[in-house]
Amino acid sequence: MITFILYQVIGAFSLFILWYVVVMGAISVLQMIMALFITPAHIKQTRHFEYRLMGTSRNMIPISILVPACNEEATIVESIKSMLNMNYSNFEVVVINDGSADSTLQTVIDSFGLHRITYPVRERIATKKVRGIYYNPDLPRLRLIDKENGGKSDALNAGINLSRCPYVVSLDADSLLEADALLRIAMAFMQNKHTVAVGGMIRVANGCSIKSGKIRKAALPKKAWALFQTIEYFRSFLVGRICWSSFNSLLIISGAFGAFQKEAVVQVGGYTTGTVGEDMDLVIKLHRYMRSKKYKYKVSFMPDPVCWTQVPESPGILYRQRRRWQIGLIDVLTRNREMFLNSRYGVLGMLSMPYQFVFELVSPVVELLGYVLIPLAWYFGFVNLGALVLFFTASIAFGVISSAGSLLAEDFTGANYIRPRDALLLGLLTIPENLFYRQLTVLFRLLGLFSYRKYRYSWGAMKHKKFG
Repeated sequence: MITFILYQVIGAFSLFILWYVVVMGAISVLQMIMALFITPAHIKQTRHFEYRLMGTSRNMIPISILVPACNEEATIVESIKSMLNMNYSNFEVVVINDGSADSTLQTVIDSFGLHRITYPVRERIATKKVRGIYYNPDLPRLRLIDKENGGKSDALNAGINLSRCPYVVSLDADSLLEADALLRIAMAFMQNKHTVAVGGMIRVANGCSIKSGKIRKAALPKKAWALFQTIEYFRSFLVGRICWSSFNSLLIISGAFGAFQKEAVVQVGGYTTGTVGEDMDLVIKLHRYMRSKKYKYKVSFMPDPVCWTQVPESPGILYRQRRRWQIGLIDVLTRNREMFLNSRYGVLGMLSMPYQFVFELVSPVVELLGYVLIPLAWYFGFVNLGALVLFFTASIAFGVISSAGSLLAEDFTGANYIRPRDALLLGLLTIPENLFYRQLTVLFRLLGLFSYRKYRYSWGAMKHKKFG
């Protein structure tokens, strides 16, 4: 009797894991197919825009670029240079030194000839103490805030208080913007007055030739860890987000590059402090606020405004990054758990939130259990050979198809970032990416689940090197 019950339980659990992986793989392929239709349509719509002429127009919306920086001396100068070189007429750059322990503050002051000034600040969002504001009249677009350490959210809130423009862009200090990025992201707000938030495309800067804050020559990373992330970013940042955006149910706009209507951000209380998932948390707060007020609104993703960022090149730093992402996901979903399967939030509550919980939060547990349990269940006769083959086909083949399709979707953007030989290399790497790299990141995310309490408020050290 006990053997029979054990047989039934293991068989049922194995079947659950099998169909979980099949459904998850099928959804990723469906998202890829949708992206292959949506991306060309968007690019075709914007093809007639004269971005060079638009960049000189004073009619473009005013934008404040907010750059929180904590121990970013290696990359901060090149990042600021890239922003000051924007093909855009109506913007400012606000750098927030969040209590750096290295020479970030002095590096920025010396590199741009800044001097301390007295400047009025309307504190609409409470933040840690601001110790000083720095400015150079020869660089009127640039201002620097020096404040006590309070975390990325607190730094961004301080930047919002000082900013003078009705729209803000949050940008990581280890990132570079393409010259037309502000133009392209501004068009989302100008074409649809109900837009409150827009996310742009994130590309991997490792391996690129960079000078004076500009990408002189785009190239693939030299190291395997960064190469795998190049494929992963196409699949996650392009394919996944463009699909949810089409349903106005996008929950994540990357903290590396996101644009917001400032008044809407102030109304929801700014960025939430005490969480490492501040980017996702802000987007969900905007969704909830707009729906509670019954306002018409749009949160969107655009594949053509491009931000280049450094990615980890070692497994240790990659682990800390993915652990932080997973912990941020847990924290944000917990804060907003009442939205789960709540019809008041439409597609957001009935599809987007459940997807994040079932296929992002829980998936590390189910996937890793599957890799161990399904082969054992087949070996001991609990499942047949067909089930074993289906499991590995779904978990690996669907992943390869999605990754390969995301490379095609990237090509449809017309960015010409990937040369034919690069596309061939990345196409070949989709196999080891789904046979090795993906399983490793799943393990990192699982460890993030187990270490939630310990690292809930910790960002973890992210070592950066100079661009280029």
